[in-house]
Amino acid sequence: MRRTGILSLAVILGLSLLPGLLLAASSGTTDAAGALPADAQPAQAAAGNQAAAGLTLDAKGAILMDPQTGEVLWEKNAHARYYPASMTKLMTMVVAMDMVANGQARLDEPVQTSERAESFGGSEVFLAAGETFPLEQMLIAIAVASANDAAVAVAEHLAGSEEAFVAMMNAKAKELGLKNTHFANCHGLHDEQNYTSAYDMAVIARYALKYPKIREWTSIKRYTFRKEPLSILDNTNKMLYWYPGTDGFKTGFTDAAGLNLVSTVERDGLRLIAVVMGVETPNGHFTDSMKLYNWAYKQWAFQQLYGPGQVVATVPVGKGRLEQVKTITTAKVGARVNRIRGKAEKVTASVDLSPLLNAPVKEGQKIGQVTVCRDGKEIDHVELVTGEAVARASLGQEITRAIRAVFTIRQ
Repeated sequence: MRRTGILSLAVILGLSLLPGLLLAASSGTTDAAGALPADAQPAQAAAGNQAAAGLTLDAKGAILMDPQTGEVLWEKNAHARYYPASMTKLMTMVVAMDMVANGQARLDEPVQTSERAESFGGSEVFLAAGETFPLEQMLIAIAVASANDAAVAVAEHLAGSEEAFVAMMNAKAKELGLKNTHFANCHGLHDEQNYTSAYDMAVIARYALKYPKIREWTSIKRYTFRKEPLSILDNTNKMLYWYPGTDGFKTGFTDAAGLNLVSTVERDGLRLIAVVMGVETPNGHFTDSMKLYNWAYKQWAFQQLYGPGQVVATVPVGKGRLEQVKTITTAKVGARVNRIRGKAEKVTASVDLSPLLNAPVKEGQKIGQVTVCRDGKEIDHVELVTGEAVARASLGQEITRAIRAVFTIRQ
C-alpha cells in the first residue's frame, strides 16, 4: 500500500501590485480567414476576463494563457484564422525536437544544404548548396534569425522532403487538437493554406515548453553563426531586450500577416504565454504583448510549495549501502494564485511515494509524484525522483545490519 503525505497550505495574499508600463493602443479590426468551430472553446479564467474588460489591443487576434493549466486568462478573436508568418517555425522546431527526443535524430548530426534550400530568400543565413552545419546550429539559425533556408534544410534532412516534413507538422497539429491550424510550409512565407489562430499557437507554445532547448535557442540575443565569412545573427524579438523575464519564442511578419509574436515570460515563478496576431502598428506586437503581461502580473502571482530539486521526503532502501534515499522534485511545485484581496485560493500538495526501494537504485529514478490542487481541483503533477544512486550493500553490511536488528528486538 502506498503511503501518502499531505501538505496543505492556505494562501492569503497581500502583495503589492507590480508597476505597469503605460502603453497606448487602439482596438484592431476583427476580420478573420475562418470561423470558430462550436466545440473549440477552451477553459476560461472568467474573473480575469471580466477584470480585463477595458484592456484593448491593436492586434486582430490575441490570447494570454497559463501554460501550467492551459487556462485562457484573456482573449480577443482567439480562434479566428490568421497567417502566422515566421511563427510557423515554432512548430518546425517542435517537430525537430520530437524526433530528437524519440531517438530519430541527434542535435550533433550534420545537415547538408540542398540547392532548393539555398534558393529561399527573405530572412536567411545565406546557406550555400553543399554547406553543412550540425542540426542544433541550423535550429539556432531558425530560432534567432528566422532563417528560411535553414528551415528548409532541416525539413529536408529530417523527413526527406519539405512536403513530408510539413505532413508531420500537420499530424502534430492534429495530435494537439488544433482546430484552426494548417501548415503549407515549414518557414511561414505567405501561402493561403498556411494559417493558425492565436489559441492554437498558444497550445503549440505550451507544448514547446517541454523542450528547454527551444527556449534556450529562442532567447539568444546575438549568435555567431559562421566565422568565414563572418555571419552574426541578431534576434528580432525585442521583448528579450525590453521586457525582463522574456525567454522565448518567435516573431513573424509578412505583408499579408502583419506583425505577429508568440512569447513566454516568467516572473517570480509565474510563467505565462501570449500570442498577438495581425498587428499593423510598428512595434505593436511588442507593446500589445507587454500590455497583456503587465495586466496579468498585476492580477496573479505564483505560490511555490517546493522549489525544483528540493528534497520532499526520504524513502527506505532495501539491501542498499544506504538505508534510505532522498526524494527530490523535478520542477517547481505550486500554482498561480490571485493577488486581489478577498479572492485568495487554497493551494495544497499531496505527495505520493513508493513505500520501499530495493537496491541498486539509480540517481534520477522516478519514485512518485506531487499532485497540486487549487481550491480542491487538481491542476498539476510533478514527478519525484531519487536524488542519488544507491548501490547494493556488501555482505559485511548485511551481516552487521542483521546483528543490529537482533539486538534491537531483544531490547
